[in-house]
Amino acid sequence: MTLNTQRSTQIAQVLTEALPYIQRFKDKTLVIKYGGNAMVDESLKNSFARDVVLLKAVGINPVIIHGGGPQIGDLLKRIGKESQFINGMRVTDNETMDVVEMVLGGQVNKSIVNLINSHGGRAVGLTGKDGSLIIAEKLKVAADNNDPAITVSELIDLGHVGKVKSIDTSVIDMLIHSDFIPVIAPIGVGENGQSYNINADLVAGKIAEVLQAEKLILLTNTAGLLDAEGELLTGLNAKQVNQLIDDGVIYGGMLPKIGCALDAVQAGVTTAHIIDGRVQHAVLLEMFTDEGVGTLIRGGWQ
Repeated sequence: MTLNTQRSTQIAQVLTEALPYIQRFKDKTLVIKYGGNAMVDESLKNSFARDVVLLKAVGINPVIIHGGGPQIGDLLKRIGKESQFINGMRVTDNETMDVVEMVLGGQVNKSIVNLINSHGGRAVGLTGKDGSLIIAEKLKVAADNNDPAITVSELIDLGHVGKVKSIDTSVIDMLIHSDFIPVIAPIGVGENGQSYNINADLVAGKIAEVLQAEKLILLTNTAGLLDAEGELLTGLNAKQVNQLIDDGVIYGGMLPKIGCALDAVQAGVTTAHIIDGRVQHAVLLEMFTDEGVGTLIRGGWQ
């Protein structure tokens, strides 16, 4: 089929608009937290995989960190185990941790690897336990107590829920420089060999920090950060984001993502992006177009 003039012009404009971004980001590292609708909708899954393969093909180094909460919940339900959450985090006893490792380190991780490879990529699946990539420690959360007689918040033990203590990037570096795409499940290992389930946004942010990545991209089920009137906020610095938090514009489930993004840019990551994973080819649109499809956050206070 022959392209008509209008279609030809549109394609040429897209390609020429992408060129300076490809040149700018060649040999740079890009850390992507993959989750939400982009992980369950078949067309979005395929568009994400093609985006990742194209990034690698033009000389950019994507590193993928994925979630898998709904898949963990589904398997727990099938085996008759009820999920319990405190402050948005899954209480993870020994049996639940076995399921987490089975789902995140096995089912979900390998399906992403297979998907990327089926589109011509060379992906390798890891968990944070491989090569002691992610050293973790137990995370305890404070529960607010409404009893006025008690002034100290109670610390709640969530079981095998962890936080990042340190990251050894040698495995990631080896894969990147061998032309592979790392796909990492957010499972860490304690100094005693214990496994820990860690929030995937947190892991993505910490890996971006230690790699000094060019970009941290967090795929979400929202258009990005919205102002008080519901309008999309595009380019923000750390000062503006903190003001939005103080004003109550950013709250609830978005706070942990924003916290990861702020920590990353203040630790040397050039930019962080909260983008809409419900949009086809969202990663390419954010990387290679002038408009983008989400909110870009920079460090600094000016």
